[in-house]
Amino acid sequence: MKLKKRILGKDLEVSAIGLGCMGMSHAYGPPSDEKKMGELLAAAVDMGYTFFDTAEVYGTPEDPHHNEKLLGKALKPFRNHIKIASKCGIRFDESSEKVNKPLIPDGRPERVKASAEGSLRRLKTDHIDLYYIHRVDPDIPIEETAGAMADLIRDGKITHWGISEADEETIRRAHRVCPLTAVQNRYSMMYRSYESLFDLLEELSIGFVAFSPLANGFLTGKYGKGSRFEDGSDYRSIMPQFSKEGMEKNRELISRIGELAEEKDATPAQISLAWMLAKRPWIVPIPGTRKYQRLAENEGAARISLTEEEVKAIDHMLDEVPMSQVFGGTGTAKEKGGK
Repeated sequence: MKLKKRILGKDLEVSAIGLGCMGMSHAYGPPSDEKKMGELLAAAVDMGYTFFDTAEVYGTPEDPHHNEKLLGKALKPFRNHIKIASKCGIRFDESSEKVNKPLIPDGRPERVKASAEGSLRRLKTDHIDLYYIHRVDPDIPIEETAGAMADLIRDGKITHWGISEADEETIRRAHRVCPLTAVQNRYSMMYRSYESLFDLLEELSIGFVAFSPLANGFLTGKYGKGSRFEDGSDYRSIMPQFSKEGMEKNRELISRIGELAEEKDATPAQISLAWMLAKRPWIVPIPGTRKYQRLAENEGAARISLTEEEVKAIDHMLDEVPMSQVFGGTGTAKEKGGK
């Protein structure tokens, strides 16, 4: 059975669950084997995934554009049947010694357009289906960035645009210049602050793409106190939910999700994704993985139905159960102390 479809914005049809590809190249240890990832991406297409997410900065210091190049090669045979999303507007502060280096935003129109040209080459395509400004640049009016996106749409280089980690005022201002198709923000059972935007997105017919929908994999329930992550290249080594204290504090949460999964003959990850899909018909999670088993498991979440009452009960549980802080994203060098 092929994955169900959802519509982002006015008309961008994508699989109800997308594939976040960042982890194949960045943030979860050294990049994976290119051949194996190519096979995984082909398997995803065969399962019905039609929505693949990348960005120009997903790579390593040695190969900063690794992920786009990987997708460009692996997905070229399927290009007419899939949608590719990429992002521009940030670079890493390489002078920092932090594991997750601060981001330096750059929303200048000339930078947006130059980045699009580079992404088109690396992705081996003549258009990008959804192109995001990866972070809002506080020094550039969002109207100028939106104007550059409008130019790219007019020229046929992108067909839709989106924005990531933006507040309501910024979304409204951007949307007035060039209608947004999607907002991509962090969202999971452990990070729900952006639910405050849902009424706005409904009003403006903007889709919501949820990244880190499993709290960086923590909500799979597969991790314990003995879990180890590579220092320096695996962000999980510094994420609070994976710390010894975090594991202990989140024990009841993981147990409760496990109970829900048993009731539905599902896995904890599937319950987490099904809960999100049941919230709004225009929410599309993009969990990432390097493993076929996890790819198939995530795909199965789209076939699990939760009633409105079940979703409310889960929300109530999430309001009451103790949980640790969760990784909130990489801060920008222009924000004091980052996020």
